[in-house]
Amino acid sequence: MHLADQPIAAPRHQRMLQGRRVLVVEDEAVIGMLMEDGLINAGAEVVGPACSVDEALGLIEVAAADGGLSAAVLNIGLDGEMVLPVADRLAALGVPFVFATGYPAWSNRGLHTTAPTLEKPFDGDTLADAVRNLTAGR
Repeated sequence: MHLADQPIAAPRHQRMLQGRRVLVVEDEAVIGMLMEDGLINAGAEVVGPACSVDEALGLIEVAAADGGLSAAVLNIGLDGEMVLPVADRLAALGVPFVFATGYPAWSNRGLHTTAPTLEKPFDGDTLADAVRNLTAGR
């Protein structure tokens, strides 16, 4: 049997996030695209990726006027700018979020010390699990 003849395995979390709108805030384009792909493969509708605090805040307001957000994934550091204003706005709206960072020990999470953290690098399944946990029961 040739490799081309073998069935392609479906992502483990295919459709587990169906009906969920997830904001992605990530300043590294490739990482943002990978996060977007992982969430789409799990059935989510992705808002973004936003690469700055201002862009993310704008997307939040647009989404809030159009059905809201189910969850968000926030890179803590955005090209030298902290994502905390975005976390503050999401918390005010009651939208759960997870911080994503390559430097968890040095991460300033402001008032959001109980928010979960995903340590980079992570794969699409890990990201989907984290978002599913944020949205469970919502």
